Amino acid sequence: MKLKCLTMVALFAALQVQATEKPDFEQYVEQLKLEAAQKEFSAATIEAAFDGIKLHKRAIKADKNQPEFKKTLDTYLPQAVPDWKVAKAKKLLHENRELLQQVGDAYGVQPRFIVALWGIETNFGNYTGNFSVIGATASLAYDGRRETFFKEQLFAALTILEQGHISASDMKGSWAGAMGQCQFMPTSFLAYAQDFDGDGKKDIWNNKADVFASAANYLKQVGWNDDLTWARQVSLTEPVAEVDKGLKVKKSLAQWQQMGVRRFDGSDLPTRDIKASLVQPDDAHGRSYLAYANYDALMRWNRSHYFVAAVGHLADRIKFSD
Repeated sequence: MKLKCLTMVALFAALQVQATEKPDFEQYVEQLKLEAAQKEFSAATIEAAFDGIKLHKRAIKADKNQPEFKKTLDTYLPQAVPDWKVAKAKKLLHENRELLQQVGDAYGVQPRFIVALWGIETNFGNYTGNFSVIGATASLAYDGRRETFFKEQLFAALTILEQGHISASDMKGSWAGAMGQCQFMPTSFLAYAQDFDGDGKKDIWNNKADVFASAANYLKQVGWNDDLTWARQVSLTEPVAEVDKGLKVKKSLAQWQQMGVRRFDGSDLPTRDIKASLVQPDDAHGRSYLAYANYDALMRWNRSHYFVAAVGHLADRIKFSD
């Protein structure tokens, strides 16, 4: 009797373990298909999206092992914004000037910032990633560490397919699922992508009109003010307390002037009545910037001070360098 009880306990424990074991990827995909059907995606969209899907182990590895950043702005910016990229940005701005001006006027964003984003994100559309967006987001959801986030991206990608903006086989992106020449995540696509040429598709993969307009619309929607630039590099005549640094602290230029902040060449700050934050992306010994509202808008795009500095630096070199 005792042996029988022990056998029953062991069997029950084994069944519990089996019930809680993680499904394999194929089983997980079947669950995703069921959820997609429950969300009323068409059978044709589901079949096309998941056809030939495979586990992207490289995407999972990339998500787990993102490299530590051990550079400073002084070493990073020359690499992110080399002279050849500035020259190419100017050339492309000239070649697409009419379209860029139309987009800039429509959304209130200077063309040089659209081109700078384009250049920093994907080298002007030359590197957009070759991962299946469905495969990458499904794989990262399956990994489990950020399942809710990547399932949201997956179902947003299915919505894009259902709306007919691109085919499943052509929906390519980064290992994280960022898509097209402006590297929108699927949820960002649904919120900000534009059909600027009116052809019925929001094509951020191949259509420059849609690429430029989508980028500009994103900036507009997150608070871009085209009357301002993004930031200015400054010098300090005296140390500024840590409590007064960072994007959460907004002061007038007059207040920063009183606290010892000067233009980079040491002259007085402008007298315009605008708010700014003091940002030091490295530390007190590195570069200092007075960041305007457009800095915050660029941080909404990518929450990296280095990314924002690269975009702003390229935009400035487009305008000011010979």
